[in-house]
Amino acid sequence: MPLTDQQPLGSPFSAATTAEDIVAGHDLSGMTAVVTGGYSGLGLETSRALATAGARVIVPARRPHVARAALQEVKGSEVVPMDLTDLDSVHSAAAHIGSRIDRLDLLMAVAGVMATPERRVGPGWEGQLTANHFGHFTLACELYPLLAAAGGARVVVNSSAGHTLTGIRWHDPHFRTGYDQWLAYGQAKTANALFAVHLDALGQGDGVRAFSLHPGKIITGLQREMTLQEQIDRGWVDEHGNVIGADFKTPSQGAATGLWAATSPLLDGRGGLYLEDCDIARVSAPGTAMDDGGVRAYAIDSEEAARLWELSVAVTGAKPVIR
Repeated sequence: MPLTDQQPLGSPFSAATTAEDIVAGHDLSGMTAVVTGGYSGLGLETSRALATAGARVIVPARRPHVARAALQEVKGSEVVPMDLTDLDSVHSAAAHIGSRIDRLDLLMAVAGVMATPERRVGPGWEGQLTANHFGHFTLACELYPLLAAAGGARVVVNSSAGHTLTGIRWHDPHFRTGYDQWLAYGQAKTANALFAVHLDALGQGDGVRAFSLHPGKIITGLQREMTLQEQIDRGWVDEHGNVIGADFKTPSQGAATGLWAATSPLLDGRGGLYLEDCDIARVSAPGTAMDDGGVRAYAIDSEEAARLWELSVAVTGAKPVIR
């Protein structure tokens, strides 16, 4: 993908745009969306907005009972049990979804974890890379025939400005030589962006286009693994846990960029792009601050994306998307 594509379009929306603003005027009747993490934080806002616009929303959930309670008033939503860190669970959820629908218009990979203590899952994989990337990678590969059948599907993957912390650590992606919770998060978010780049390259012949995005700074359940003091030290909240950062978005504003990626006609015929504030992000220079916005070149590099794809197929045994 030429980096020249990675330039703002002049979207009519902005950082202040809400989920409701994005779906206003859109009729998604007859469309089906799968939204991971669709029952809390940004995911719940995403599910609610899509359902309001008429879409059928399927929410894979690690805690199905919590998800059903949260989605009780979201008409047109249903819950499927799934744990992104358990690939058998992902396969089972994908099979269940495949038995219920014959096409999938939107796959919204919103679920994620951030800066968690060291966890080993599966055969010793690093937990953040597995939850944020390998699980979604496997789900997308399993659901790919349904995406292709839609004749114009979009896959939207929540990355983060955290990708600026590091590229893929090819020498030690699972941190076997010493764990750093923030570098592990950064690597996983870079993986999210690269996944969208190569999925788009493979899928566009079937009308499947993929995007990654930074939703903005939002306090949601994503911070649940961090102590209050850690959040205070970063200037995010006060001693009572109240958000104090001036540049924080509401959950609805945080969901807006993903919904814009899913629905905007400005993105017709485009893909493999990293988005922020309801527009295409610019490429940021190495060394610029994380909060300055933009995407690092290594997170949208087609060769890095192809290499990660090969690694992910080898690690997960997922069905390759063949063109």
